[in-house]
Amino acid sequence: MYHYPFKPQGPPREDLLASLQATTLYGILDIEYTSEEAAVEVAEDLIKGGVGIIQLRAKCISTYSLRQIARDVLPLARAASIPFLINDFPDIAAEVGADGAHIGQDGGSLAEARKILGPDALIGRSTHSPEQARQAESEGFDYIGFGPLYATPTKPGRPAIGLDHIAEVVQHARLPVFCIGGINRRTLPNVVAAGATRIVAVSAILQATDPPAEAKLLQEMMKSET
Repeated sequence: MYHYPFKPQGPPREDLLASLQATTLYGILDIEYTSEEAAVEVAEDLIKGGVGIIQLRAKCISTYSLRQIARDVLPLARAASIPFLINDFPDIAAEVGADGAHIGQDGGSLAEARKILGPDALIGRSTHSPEQARQAESEGFDYIGFGPLYATPTKPGRPAIGLDHIAEVVQHARLPVFCIGGINRRTLPNVVAAGATRIVAVSAILQATDPPAEAKLLQEMMKSET
């Protein structure tokens, strides 16, 4: 297992946290929505679209392929000065020199991830209720994902949590809250009206005819709705 003393030097933590605070649209490079061969091109589209963070999520490919894609995408994120995170695999994130990891409710503790990634990495947690959001904040995660707001094929079998608790979580959290799950140009106005200030969009961007344009549109809508 790789531990943080061997991690290649990345941006300082204060720069990563500043990028996190500035991000309104968090992009996910989800290999379920694109081929492994197109991953770099899709990452470039996300960057062109102005996402503030890129997360690589690849639940159904080999760890070898995951490493290869991560190594190809990392320089693109570095050149764009945006954080690059890996979903579910803090050890691979540390190995390839990513800026951090995102872990689910069943993905282990923050302490375990910090042991692997070190004190400077960004580490986020998926949450599905106000109670889980408060717990993640008390544990010391850098940000949380909150959802899925709507039913989404990205999270099969996980019920939608709806919009009722967005304002409560966003207003009381002292860390960035990224709402996720079924957010697209149709649902976004209601999500923002419910209190969201930061969002994650996956299929809305990755399945769009023009992904960079769709990402820009979602950001413009965020500005106009707030």
